[in-house]
Amino acid sequence: MIYFVTGNRGKFEEAKGILGDVEQRNVGYTEIQADSLEEVAAFGIEEVKEKLDGPVMIEDAGLFIESLKGFPGVYSAYIFDTIGNEGILRLMDGIEDRRAVFRSVLGYAEPGMEPIFFRGELEGEITAEPRGSGGFGYDPIFEVGGKTIAEMEIAEKNEISHRGASICALERWLASR
Repeated sequence: MIYFVTGNRGKFEEAKGILGDVEQRNVGYTEIQADSLEEVAAFGIEEVKEKLDGPVMIEDAGLFIESLKGFPGVYSAYIFDTIGNEGILRLMDGIEDRRAVFRSVLGYAEPGMEPIFFRGELEGEITAEPRGSGGFGYDPIFEVGGKTIAEMEIAEKNEISHRGASICALERWLASR
């Protein structure tokens, strides 16, 4: 059993779909303001492993839009809560280069071990308007192969997603031990 520290039910469901034996714990941790997802995850996992006894994981992710110089990036959650998908689409109005990448950094630790980190990325494009009713966050405006993440079933999303990639990397590491 791994404790996945997150308040985001969607993230938890993705992890459970891949790892199976995961329990959501919303004990919270400090999400520092930093220049990289790795720094945020490294700080958070140290705090989390002190709060819970057992294997723990956290995940930090961001949407990096090429034409906006990587914005919202490490501030993705705050920006989503502040301006939402509609605000991002307004920022993208009239911009032809709509390339973007979702990045995920997953931190994992067990009692007595130094944390390790797994990364995942998903390249796509920002749509002109939201599509689909599944997923969460930026999923309705992030398109891969003609379909937004919000138009995909969770199994299909897990096969290609940035978070799915980092969770699968953890799964492979656990299986190799």
